[in-house]
Amino acid sequence: MSSAPTSAASVVAAAPTAALDTASVLKQLHALIGDDLIATNRIIVEQLNAQVELIPTLGSHLINSGGKRLRPILTLLTARMFGYQGSGHALLAAVVEFIHTATLLHDDVVDKSERRRGKLTANAIWGSKAPVLVGDFLFSRSFQMLVAYGDLKVLQIMADACAVISEGEVLQLVVSNDLATSEEQYLQVVSRKTATLFAAAARLGAVVSGRSAEEELALGNYGEYLGRAFQVIDDALDYASSNETLGKSVGDDFQEGKITLPVIHAYLHANEEERRFWSQCLEEKNYHEGDLQRAIQLIHERGSLAYTMAVAERLAQQAKEALHPFPPSQEKEALLLLADFSVSRSF
Repeated sequence: MSSAPTSAASVVAAAPTAALDTASVLKQLHALIGDDLIATNRIIVEQLNAQVELIPTLGSHLINSGGKRLRPILTLLTARMFGYQGSGHALLAAVVEFIHTATLLHDDVVDKSERRRGKLTANAIWGSKAPVLVGDFLFSRSFQMLVAYGDLKVLQIMADACAVISEGEVLQLVVSNDLATSEEQYLQVVSRKTATLFAAAARLGAVVSGRSAEEELALGNYGEYLGRAFQVIDDALDYASSNETLGKSVGDDFQEGKITLPVIHAYLHANEEERRFWSQCLEEKNYHEGDLQRAIQLIHERGSLAYTMAVAERLAQQAKEALHPFPPSQEKEALLLLADFSVSRSF
């Protein structure tokens, strides 16, 4: 029986991208745009204020629970890459974080998740109703902020992104527990549910800086591929990490019947007996003790984790290639670093 590695980073170690330490990467990013992040966080705190006390309490629970802030960082970095000197990028970065937080609150209710980032989820503490309603508040507050900002192009980008994200959530629900899901369908879910907000966040930096449509498109492509790579690695980590490292229970995707790329590949290359196992667990939801361990074993034996990592590496490379039109700068180097980090992190 083959043994599973303890983290995705160990699988990627042999790949062209060397393993990157999360804390070190975030420290480098904060050193570059630390003042902008402070301004963004100040806006987040101000805009979380509401007359109903549960709203800031519950919203702060997730926002302050140790997230990497990658999406707002994209807006701040891309704006600074163009030499932007205003303060609008901080407000837009806060909007991006609010929308991301709202989707997480809704996700955790839909998935009945009990832990996120190593802490209890809002629905585990307050039940399912309050997180859904506070998520709605965050969406509403986001669009209040966008209207106050007063740029129709920015408003269109974020409105379109929210619509596509919602489509992605529904599509994921449709393909859940369906082993006939193809890799193409899986990547459609990833693109809509995750990569869309990465792309929008990156585009905002170009828009707020008054850059050309071509530059905005290039950054949108960068964010799209970065977001895809990030989510593909997330799905690999569910079968490759540990509870302590991952910040949630390993195997959550398996228990929820999510058809992710490691499962799609393992099922495609499975023998008849293995296919019966996958169908029993994911389609019939008939789980037995030891099924998760067997699923992890099959994913490793079929090379499915390595395949998933290779797909993520390819997506990260496409993200880096999208940055070719831009001249060298500290901010561009940071964006390139984020692409490497997206596939070499352990959580």
